[in-house]
Amino acid sequence: MPLSARMEPILQSHIPFDTSSARLPGTAPLAEAEWLMQDDAFSAQMALRDTLIATRRTDVIALEERGLGAAEELLSRLLDHLVRSPGYRVGTDGVTRPDGVEVRLLRDDPMATAGRLVQEDLCLMQKPEGAEEHILTGAALCFPAGWMLAEKLGRPLIRIHKPVAAYDDGLARRVQRLFDGVRVGQPLWRFNALRYVDPMLFQPRHEGVPKYGAEQEQRFIRSERQTILRLPRTGAVVFGIHTFVVRLADQKNGR
Repeated sequence: MPLSARMEPILQSHIPFDTSSARLPGTAPLAEAEWLMQDDAFSAQMALRDTLIATRRTDVIALEERGLGAAEELLSRLLDHLVRSPGYRVGTDGVTRPDGVEVRLLRDDPMATAGRLVQEDLCLMQKPEGAEEHILTGAALCFPAGWMLAEKLGRPLIRIHKPVAAYDDGLARRVQRLFDGVRVGQPLWRFNALRYVDPMLFQPRHEGVPKYGAEQEQRFIRSERQTILRLPRTGAVVFGIHTFVVRLADQKNGR
């Protein structure tokens, strides 16, 4: 029985930004202190993340050898951030989350450890010397919105977005410029908002498999708050995804 058949949907009360416009805002600067966030679905989402990492690890955690240094730096960066985050207690060997769950700090398993600490999915993007695009070298991806980590690992940006029709060469160049240009200490963010039939957070699908469902049955909004942050030591870019799912009837333009 698939995981989604055994679990109830996890919904937020609202999405904290205006999703009503047909044309959403573009990428904007983000204060480092606002890199990560917590919302009213924190405890439920974190419990699901724990379950997925324990039972579906190969589907949600991946790390190439060339990404190990960046993954270690990401975990250290997370811990530095969580020391100043409400509800977290960071110790030498473990972190107690705001929901009271203690997560052991497994330094030799940085992506899985990071994936159990925060609501965000975290993707490591690195640009090898001489390459034109950033490549996905590791991820903690518990809430895929209709894609599969195994099909994207080791792939460059333009290939990762296959088969998104709107992701043409022009858009690919603009996205690559964002990844090239993001500076240490000056992260960026954006958000999307799409209507879905299925409200489940864990939605892995092969490339080309429809994911939104029939338009007349789309009663949920799924929105990703996406962040782009550069790590200073390795230069890797962390692409963060904080996922909201709300009933369409409950979303009141960010309030």
